[in-house]
Amino acid sequence: MSEPTSARTARAQPDSGTPDPGTPAAADDLAARAAALDAADPLAAVRDRFVLDDAVYLDGNSLGALSAGVLPRLADVVTREWGELRIRSWDESGWWTAPERIGDRIAPLVGAAPGQIVVGDSTSVNVFKALVAAVRMAPADRTEILVDAATFPTDGYIAASAARLTGHTVRAVPAAGIAEAAGERTAVALVNHVDYRTGRLHDLPAVTAALHAAGALAVWDLCHSAGALPVGLDAAGVDLAVGCTYKYLNGGPGAPAYLYVRRELQPRFDSPLPGWNSHADPFGMAPDYAPADGAPRGRVGTPEILSLLALDAALDVWDGVAVADVRAKSLALTDFFLDCVAALLPPGRAESVTPAAHQERGSQVSLRCAGAGEVMRELTARGIVGDYRRPDVLRFGFTPLYTRYADALRAVRVLADVLGAGASGADPAGLGDGASALPRAQAAAPVDVPSSSVRREAVPQESVPQEAVPRESESLDASEGTA
Repeated sequence: MSEPTSARTARAQPDSGTPDPGTPAAADDLAARAAALDAADPLAAVRDRFVLDDAVYLDGNSLGALSAGVLPRLADVVTREWGELRIRSWDESGWWTAPERIGDRIAPLVGAAPGQIVVGDSTSVNVFKALVAAVRMAPADRTEILVDAATFPTDGYIAASAARLTGHTVRAVPAAGIAEAAGERTAVALVNHVDYRTGRLHDLPAVTAALHAAGALAVWDLCHSAGALPVGLDAAGVDLAVGCTYKYLNGGPGAPAYLYVRRELQPRFDSPLPGWNSHADPFGMAPDYAPADGAPRGRVGTPEILSLLALDAALDVWDGVAVADVRAKSLALTDFFLDCVAALLPPGRAESVTPAAHQERGSQVSLRCAGAGEVMRELTARGIVGDYRRPDVLRFGFTPLYTRYADALRAVRVLADVLGAGASGADPAGLGDGASALPRAQAAAPVDVPSSSVRREAVPQESVPQEAVPRESESLDASEGTA
């Protein structure tokens, strides 16, 4: 990665001569702004490192785009490393050390020094490892696990399972109240850096410091922040962290996740899944377990070589890219998108549930919109790919490495047409007159964690309602994407 360049992607502020919203002049003004911002974008050339088509792809917060270097790398892995070298590739091609080597490539993207990240397993498995290990590090009289009440469900499910296995209890509180909720009984808190539904960014340094002041450990879920904004794990003193690699890191569908364990805690990291890969002498085949030193202690079983090496190739797009530049463009893109929404969408048809303040915003914009599922399906049919969360949230993820300002404008123009703001006044999505009657923000239903030991506290009114749990007869809608 390189040093940050100047903030040329800063939001262009409207002046007193800005045209009225909804007028042709306003649309022309937005087009001119998009062209100027794209022309000045220091990351513009990075887009050429990806395999893209004519669609506007705003779903990188579910699955990142394919980078051009992955195809030739995988072809070589399959034909030469596997096809010719076969078993020799564990040594000669570096397969055995890939989890730590690739972890060290991710480290600067999340503000970590080398030797603290291992890549492998899924995010869910790594959450389990991190939580149970944290509980085992905590004093015996600390029997409480705090979780973000609006967390992605798998985190809540696993926290409840970890609590049952360790004799602890789980208390779900709003993310904004985690710091205040931690007390003398708290062993660990599991917090999402960015809310997957609203795009709200939580204050990782402040929450971590407050948890430490209370004597608790901090485990952070970085799925919606790594690769989109500076994380600063080492600087904040984060204890453990997990994250996926198929979103803003563009590692591919099902790409392995990663586990960060702060260096000072590694000798105390007692994995609940002590597989042969994390043994100090994995080929000694000893009957008793002796953990390896350092990051390899987080390994379990045989690495997922094809997925690992696809991720390795995908990380090449970060050569010469500074995370600070990515963050600057992310904020400028989402600012511009929100300006387009305000200028082009018909009043009352959609409202942002993503914080306006930069320090509280990740790299997505979520709009509450009646009939969100049908709207997103229509958008996708017209070449605008985002996703939605039940019952009424459209999600648009902005990956600064390949998303242009012109893409943001085009997406809102098509959304305006779908919602009936076109010249014909039609209602292409079939939402009817009721589409304009948007519900007020409601309290989020808590994640349904299957444990009677879970205690919950009030969730703030600005939270977005949880989607209904699908029935067995319901199939996955592709426009819902992944987390």
